Amino acid sequence: MHSLSLIKEVEKPVDAIPAEYRVKNPAGGSLELITYKTKDYFGDSGEVTKKANVYLPAGYDGTKQYGVLYLMHGIGGDESEWGMTGDDSMIKKIMDNLTVKGEIESFIIVTPNGRSSRSNGRERSDFNSFYKFGQELRNDLIPFIDSHYATYADRNYRAMAGLSMGGMQTINIGICECLDMISWFGAFSAAPTSYQSTRIASYLESNSDYKVNYFYNICGMEDTVAFSAASGAAKLLPKLIPAFKDGVNFTWQEIHGGHDFNVWYLGFYNFARIIFKQN
Repeated sequence: MHSLSLIKEVEKPVDAIPAEYRVKNPAGGSLELITYKTKDYFGDSGEVTKKANVYLPAGYDGTKQYGVLYLMHGIGGDESEWGMTGDDSMIKKIMDNLTVKGEIESFIIVTPNGRSSRSNGRERSDFNSFYKFGQELRNDLIPFIDSHYATYADRNYRAMAGLSMGGMQTINIGICECLDMISWFGAFSAAPTSYQSTRIASYLESNSDYKVNYFYNICGMEDTVAFSAASGAAKLLPKLIPAFKDGVNFTWQEIHGGHDFNVWYLGFYNFARIIFKQN
């Protein structure tokens, strides 16, 4: 039997974000735009300066320690696709209200550009650069965040999630390349190139020393882009890995919806209420 250990039951996912979490909270956190040095891992391996948006929770204190969520965008987006650029940000509204109400463990969010390429714009980059992001995440971005912010610098306090192509990165890169660094995962409408459940299960079996604290998945049933791929990647995992228990350390959530932010914001809301709860 797989050696993944169980954690206590956490918040059950809901099918809609309550209205009171979708409004501005004046006591909320703050947003920052940062730059960091990395490499063009897809192309010439030369040095590149990239941008990322950072959310700091209400009451952020540099003398304390916080978990970090690396939140990834889709194939047509960049570091700002999740909208973490101002007070109208839905991510900020949700986080501010969850944090101020004391319903979650306060944590930092980082939204980077998921293309590990010198040409990291939306139109001019090769989509294959998305598959090289694991090197940037491991070698450059995580070390930068841990050295510039008050983090635990511990895999039990790191999470990765993303929409569409970012969901693929969470599965293919987060789980299957960086399991030694990250333990919480969320895939929202994971893209068609996501690994199949048998491959994910095989990787987890061979790396059983690293516990998956939670793997949350959501997809719209009318999503003609991702539903087949997302369900193929995750839906059968509890049958392949007996230690994955629904509502304990695994969720597959199907809702009515397409390939859009109605699903992805809900996925974020549910995932934010889960992560770091056992630490």
